[in-house]
Amino acid sequence: MATVAFIGLGNMGLPMARNLLKAGHGVTGFDLSAASLTALTEAGGRTAATAGDAAADADVVITMLPAGQHVRQVYLGEDGVLARARTGALLIDCSTIDVDTARTVNAAAAAKGFDMLDAPVSGGTGGATAGTLTFMVGGSDAAFTRAHPLLEAMGKTIVHAGGAGTGQAAKICNNMVLGISMIAVSEAFALADRLGLDRQKLFDISAKSSGQCWSLTSYCPVPGPVPTSPANRDYQAGFTADMMLKDLKLAQQAASSAGASTPLGAQAAALYQLMSARGQGDKDFSAIFKLLSGG
Repeated sequence: MATVAFIGLGNMGLPMARNLLKAGHGVTGFDLSAASLTALTEAGGRTAATAGDAAADADVVITMLPAGQHVRQVYLGEDGVLARARTGALLIDCSTIDVDTARTVNAAAAAKGFDMLDAPVSGGTGGATAGTLTFMVGGSDAAFTRAHPLLEAMGKTIVHAGGAGTGQAAKICNNMVLGISMIAVSEAFALADRLGLDRQKLFDISAKSSGQCWSLTSYCPVPGPVPTSPANRDYQAGFTADMMLKDLKLAQQAASSAGASTPLGAQAAALYQLMSARGQGDKDFSAIFKLLSGG
C-alpha cells in the first residue's frame, strides 16, 4: 500500500481521499479549510501544516485544486511539491486546468526526475463519494502503470489519453460536448412547451430516436422524466453552472491557442456566463433550461 499526500480536500478531494483510506492506503492531507482537515482525520487520515510538508514523506502526491494558478503555486512554489517531494515520488494532478499549465508543470516535474500525470475526472461529487469517477489521464506509459492501482481505488473508468496534457484536453473537449448538448435539450423542451407538446411525450420520443443523448436520458433538465435529475430537486447542484462555465472557458482558451474553430462552444460559454451573472451560478448547470425558457 502507498503513502499518499492529498492536497486539496474540497467537495471532490475529500471523498477521493476517503476512498484511498478505505482501500488501505495511508493518506496525509493538506487544505486551507480546517473543517476539511478535521473530516480527513475523522476518516482515519493524517494532516500536514503545508502542502510541502504533506509531500515530503509521500510515495504519491495527488492534487485536486481549483485552477491552474493554484496548481502552479503548489507544485512550483519555493516550498512546493517539486521542492519537497521525496526522490521517485509519483505526482498526479486531478484538477481541471488549462492544457498549457498541465504541460508546463509536467515538464518541470520531469526535469527534476519525477513521473507526473494530469488526471482530471468526470462524475461529480456523487462519483467521488461512490468511487465511480472517470479518470482521463495524460502522461507517460510508465507513470500511468504506476498510478493505475491508486486511480482504481477512486474511480471506475480509467483511460490513458496520451502524453502530458491530453488528460486535460479530453476533459475540456468532453465537457464542451456536455455544455452544448444540455443547451440543445433545454431549447427543445422550451420550444415544446410553447407548441403545447407534453414534456413526457417529447422525452419518450427523443429518448428512443435521433435526439437521444446523456443530457436528455440521464440528466433531463425538466422535472419529471428522469426522477434522479437535479431538475426534480430545484436544480440543487451535482455540477454547478459556474463549474461548467469554467470548463467552457478553458475549452475556448485551448481553442484559441490551437487555432480551432468552436462557435457552439463559444455560444455555450456566453449563455452560462449570462446565467452566472444573473446569480444562478451555484445552481446545477441543467438549470440553463430556466434561462432559455424565461423561467
